[in-house]
Amino acid sequence: MIRRPPRSTPLYSSAASDVYKRQILWDDKQVKCIGELSFKGDIKSVKMRKDRIVIVLEHRIYVYTFPDLKLLDVVETYPNPEGLCEISIADSFTLVYPDKKKGVVKVVNYDENGNFEIKAHEAGINALAINYDGKLCATASEKGTLIRIFSTQDGKPLGELRRGSDKADIQCIAFDRTSQWLACTSDKCTIHIFSLSGIYKALYGEGMGDSKNKTSIFNFMKGIIPYFKSEWSLAKFRIPESRSVIAFGPPDKCHVIVVTYDGKYYLTEFDPKTRGECHRITEKHFMENLQ
Repeated sequence: MIRRPPRSTPLYSSAASDVYKRQILWDDKQVKCIGELSFKGDIKSVKMRKDRIVIVLEHRIYVYTFPDLKLLDVVETYPNPEGLCEISIADSFTLVYPDKKKGVVKVVNYDENGNFEIKAHEAGINALAINYDGKLCATASEKGTLIRIFSTQDGKPLGELRRGSDKADIQCIAFDRTSQWLACTSDKCTIHIFSLSGIYKALYGEGMGDSKNKTSIFNFMKGIIPYFKSEWSLAKFRIPESRSVIAFGPPDKCHVIVVTYDGKYYLTEFDPKTRGECHRITEKHFMENLQ
């Protein structure tokens, strides 16, 4: 596995493919290895930013300062074979990960010496995301019907987004750079895009447009039946069956990028006004020349 930290930097992070127990830091500009970390267990994922590197094992997370690679923290987690963990990219350093209790997410703000738990779901955590400035956290459970949005400042629930009513494996959740949109992928092969305009206004105190998600006609009963308080996606599109990851394009465009594990790349565009199906701009298959 290979990870590159955000912003313009020649530094790469790679878990050695032979045993997945060594973390190698490679500097492209100097064309040399500038650091190495070794662990007793397999490395499940790696997160990087300009001043931190986070190594995720199945039951433990190691947080190091960068570039001196001093150990800052070690935390225990719920069994985490997928290496779930997210960090903020902006200046304040916030870490979000599955706590030792089922369905609970732990939020740690290292700059403010604050940490607390969020009881996000009854089932185990299956997907996590954090927005650019670290103020919002999105979670999905093993059931895969709901995505819940929480404040990382106090753990307050801010919204509930419904992917569907049947069970699904939500594989990836992503915020856009402005925190106006959120998207998810799942094994149902449908990409869902949600508006966060209401949450944005509540959190940042200013508007980002009037785009709204679909809601149930029985929304007035949400105080009695929780199902009706959910919001459904504003836009969506389908891809062939394959595990996938998702990201948003530039902030000034309504573009969504999907890359599948079988080597396909999709660039699509959604219209916040007309909603509905996305327009597919580009589709490429990077594995064609290797077959």
